[in-house]
Amino acid sequence: MKRVAFITGGSRGIGRAIARRLAAEGCAVGIDYLQAKDQAEDLVRELTARGCAAVAVQADVADREAVTAAIRRVEAELGAVSLLVNNAGIAGQHQFQDITEDFWRRLFAVNVDGAFHTIQVVLPRMIHEKAGCIVNISSIWGQRGASCEAAYSAAKAALIGLTRSLAMELAPSGIRVNCVAPGVIRTDMAEVLGAETLSALAEQTPLGRLGTPEDVAAAVAFLAGEGAGFITGQVITADGGFIL
Repeated sequence: MKRVAFITGGSRGIGRAIARRLAAEGCAVGIDYLQAKDQAEDLVRELTARGCAAVAVQADVADREAVTAAIRRVEAELGAVSLLVNNAGIAGQHQFQDITEDFWRRLFAVNVDGAFHTIQVVLPRMIHEKAGCIVNISSIWGQRGASCEAAYSAAKAALIGLTRSLAMELAPSGIRVNCVAPGVIRTDMAEVLGAETLSALAEQTPLGRLGTPEDVAAAVAFLAGEGAGFITGQVITADGGFIL
């Protein structure tokens, strides 16, 4: 039976690379987007032209009803979701005393509540089938923390805690839950730091370069594959050795 993957934030950057990689691995893919409709639909055209089953759906992951509707549409068109990748996320740099309550709550609503919503929607069928795989995308800042990124670091740390707890809870049902913690990856989110800062970060990385979305996608594909069938509750750090 063909696996069906649902990828939040799947239209751009890391999510786009994950969708491409999982489609290449034989998955049908549901690509969730918030605003990048043209990019999501372009990706669907690209994948379907290669013979892959794909559909784009719009949903703000912070909105439980929108998430439910999006997943139900994917299930209607592609089949039951057996692989969930929680990739959607937002960030922002602020000194802690300057963080507004609205920013704090929105960041957690997307980065943490989004995963809560998607997992709860797909979980009943996974439990019924005694099979399923969930991969959460955290960050090295959720492992170590970062100056002026307290909100983002806290939210990404919460995803790691969620991953480990759910792995224990869902293992008896045959469901694996793992996490990928990317380092500095060349995406739109990173480009706002500027060329000088990115160059300095590359120099600080033991492997001597910044990561690519494809680096993260490869880690996700491994955790989603049969070769990781005895792996659950783990965090794979894809950062070129940045936080060693």
